[in-house]
Amino acid sequence: MPGVDKTHLRYGRWQIFLHELIFEADTPSGWAFDVLLLTGILLSVLAVMLDSVTSIHATHHATLYTIEWFFTILFTIEYLLRIICVGKPTKYILSFFGIVDLLAIIPTYLSLILLGSQYLLVIRVLRVLRIFRVLKFIQYVGEAHVLSMALRASRRKITIFLFTVLTLVTVLGSMMYMIEGPEHGFTSIPIAVYWAIVTLTTVGYGDIAPHTPIGKVLASVIMITGYAIIAVPTGIVTAEISYAIRGENMTTRACHECSAEGHEMNAKFCHHCGAKL
Repeated sequence: MPGVDKTHLRYGRWQIFLHELIFEADTPSGWAFDVLLLTGILLSVLAVMLDSVTSIHATHHATLYTIEWFFTILFTIEYLLRIICVGKPTKYILSFFGIVDLLAIIPTYLSLILLGSQYLLVIRVLRVLRIFRVLKFIQYVGEAHVLSMALRASRRKITIFLFTVLTLVTVLGSMMYMIEGPEHGFTSIPIAVYWAIVTLTTVGYGDIAPHTPIGKVLASVIMITGYAIIAVPTGIVTAEISYAIRGENMTTRACHECSAEGHEMNAKFCHHCGAKL
């Protein structure tokens, strides 16, 4: 049949409807579904957080427990429907959101065996990342993709930078240990290295401080060096971002096979699994 997307012919109408409802945000029904889903996620996380408060737990535990099971069953059904309506369920199951969706329901079932594991349900807040699709802030998804590419491209430079910083704080910490000594709180080289890290990163807890003039001079040098060092990883990532930025027009369209999103406007095939869009 000319002009017909044969990919969709392998699906029943109910599967296509479910896919558009659950994975798409460009349709009114898909937008409404995602808004309801996000509302449920936020309410379930709120219930878990409230249940961790001793006074609330003592008086409303039964109600919050019921609410938690209600949302867990609801999210379980939603998770199964997501698997059913994609052509390649394994792709979705092993994707980032697929793993998050699974982790969002497992703790409640584990709580039947392991007491206290239900508090791991705060991981559901990760699902709020779907709000980028719901609100159609797809440019943020595109920017996240660019940032991810930049971080991957700069990982070697960042690694070398971190090893350089580690070497620097080891040397400076050892010097401070020799200058100040145990009588001024620098009881060992590891403690002195800890102080050097806190000082170099400009955190400055103040639990240990130099007392000798030479120690204060060295501390001043470390502080000033810290400001200069902070700019290095920023410059590395910024340079890689400038290479990674492309004129991409991203959409919220999801692949029927693997549920991957963030395709270009003119994309005809999924960038993740190669299936026809």
